[in-house]
Amino acid sequence: MVDYKKWDHIEVSDDEDETHPNIDTPSLFKWRHEARIQKMDDLQSKKDQLQKSIEANNAKKQTMTSKLEEAKKKNDTEQIKVLEKSLNDVLLEEKNLLDQKNYLIKEEKAMPLNVDTLSQPGFSKTIINKPQVKKEELSEEEKIERSKKFMEENKADIKKYGMLHEYHDSENMLLKNPHLACEDTANYLVVWCIDLEVEEKHALMERVAHQTICMQFLLELAKQLEIDPRSAIKSFFQKMRKADETYDKGFKDELSAFIGRVKERAQARIDKAMKEYEEEERAKRLGPGGLDPVEVFESLPKSLQECFESKDIAMLQETMSSLPEEEARYHLKRCIDSGLWVPGPTSENETNNETSA
Repeated sequence: MVDYKKWDHIEVSDDEDETHPNIDTPSLFKWRHEARIQKMDDLQSKKDQLQKSIEANNAKKQTMTSKLEEAKKKNDTEQIKVLEKSLNDVLLEEKNLLDQKNYLIKEEKAMPLNVDTLSQPGFSKTIINKPQVKKEELSEEEKIERSKKFMEENKADIKKYGMLHEYHDSENMLLKNPHLACEDTANYLVVWCIDLEVEEKHALMERVAHQTICMQFLLELAKQLEIDPRSAIKSFFQKMRKADETYDKGFKDELSAFIGRVKERAQARIDKAMKEYEEEERAKRLGPGGLDPVEVFESLPKSLQECFESKDIAMLQETMSSLPEEEARYHLKRCIDSGLWVPGPTSENETNNETSA
């Protein structure tokens, strides 16, 4: 399909000749044209300078990486620390340059079309608007792996953001770390909230829950505006500080509902863990015949329970002999299969004889 959105914002019109009689129309158009050209030249200059900075930083990163590998081979601990710090600074600069590049691309796309850009041939490779790059399609496993890697690499910063209290602190942190404004951060915070509730750290859970909803609302705002979440950071926190009654009420309602869901998920996890623990303990108790001694004991007649509690063999034999033969054999077999009763070489026969006498 053809995207006609670019025609919505054009810096030319059919009525440009309708100017005031006292204004020199040719001069006005000339000044407008020169201003547009200057603006386009300035943008191109910024792009060229940024590209040089990116190339220089890449060369520096390659050099640092090579030196670090050599230092590791020599096992030079002191040099390794210095080089790792320098390499980390280079990587931070790389992220910063990438953000600048993305900003310039958006600035270029936002520029209105004009007589200079419209007159370019449609199939020329020198067009200003860059073609849309197809999104990289990943399998579900690759997406999960990428999310895990992101969460592992940024775990400390995500937790730091999750414990902040003031909006301006959250805004400043996200502006310094714009890559945190994404779904992976929100997902990590959700899981952390459940972990904290399981650990009964209720106050901290509610603090992190607030930050989680902030992140989710920021992502929703970016979605509505059809922009990158990193570009929505300032807009979102400005909106929160204005404390619009409707928006604030929606935020608080969602936060309350989210805390409720966290508590439900935490309780479900606790119940599941308790069930698994009980099953493990039951498996440990199972006797040689695969029966649970606790369950077998609770199913015995009261008289037999008293025999096992008192550990009186004579009393057990007497009680067994008082029961109907079939019932006595049934209970005796279950006691042996559960390990509740461990017969000696002749004890089982003796008990059997007593029951058949």
